[in-house]
Amino acid sequence: MDISEIIIPGDTPGAEWRLPVLRFAGDDPKAPKTYIQAALHAGELPGTVLLHFLCEKLRQAESEGRIAGDITIVPQANPIGAAQSHFGELQGRFDLGSRTNFNRDFPLISIADRAELIEDLDDYPATDRLKRRLLHMALGADLVLDLHCDDESLQYAYIDEAFWPEAADLAAALDMEAVLFSDGESSAFEEAVGFAWKYEIPGERRSRLPGKLSVTVELRGKRDVDPVLARKDADGLWHFLAARGIVRGGTTAATFSGPAVPLDNIEIIRAPEGGAVLFHRDIGERIAEGELLATIVTRPGQPGGSLDLHAPQDGLVLTRTSDRLVRRRGDLMKIACGSPSKASRRAGALEN
Repeated sequence: MDISEIIIPGDTPGAEWRLPVLRFAGDDPKAPKTYIQAALHAGELPGTVLLHFLCEKLRQAESEGRIAGDITIVPQANPIGAAQSHFGELQGRFDLGSRTNFNRDFPLISIADRAELIEDLDDYPATDRLKRRLLHMALGADLVLDLHCDDESLQYAYIDEAFWPEAADLAAALDMEAVLFSDGESSAFEEAVGFAWKYEIPGERRSRLPGKLSVTVELRGKRDVDPVLARKDADGLWHFLAARGIVRGGTTAATFSGPAVPLDNIEIIRAPEGGAVLFHRDIGERIAEGELLATIVTRPGQPGGSLDLHAPQDGLVLTRTSDRLVRRRGDLMKIACGSPSKASRRAGALEN
């Protein structure tokens, strides 16, 4: 395993950020090249610990000559966000300087222009240098996995339909309970990678990308940083790599059986008023239209001081906020449904 660091100069004198990069060299030039990163949202750590255990397996395989395809791993992809704390709370999702989500505003370019990502880097602030470095590394691979997590959540993924159903092997290997078809309309990391491949010839869009994969994996919730789960997920990712011919080793066939739905089929339950939320249904539960999902106590102790929220249609409770004091219009739940939501949705990611 080769260990290197990318140094990203800070925007003030004396500051710099170090980005560790782990590389395993494959011995088969025909095998797919893989790029995996975690903690782009710096406080989302299930992917970081997964990669810790996966690298144990990869080092063993390397010593036995079983690495076929090149593998690049960035286990902590956002040292800038990891250093941002405000009143004792980590603020690793949004850059405090620009107020931009660390997983937005990636350059949307053609793969033909990949080299331009790291040219004239001194012209960009540190967060943009970081994003350009990450995207440049990813576009050198065939398979790209961006490991995140949600709040309270099942295991699921955002996958562009250009990679489906081939990507069902990843969903099965990681025991995902749902797949959401992203629409490629945002500047998130996973979609920027897909954009570059789709527009390999500038101005001409490809709708299918055989042999490629760019995916955002949501590894349950923020508090699911657990050694048993991390080892289980590392084993699952190993089986995926083996099935794709990137590592050599036994693997078991698996079938994805969860729902795979477009983003338009996600019901986002929002708080019409602020207050204390009481949930009546948990993640992983299947609910029917009209069922009571949550009660918000808006004016404690007063007559009519609470309001109930009901399911707009049948579905699977995918995520839930861990906050119990919620703001007006704050997201409470995501429900994966068999039919499109009647609520309007802007193109792109479900949330900022």
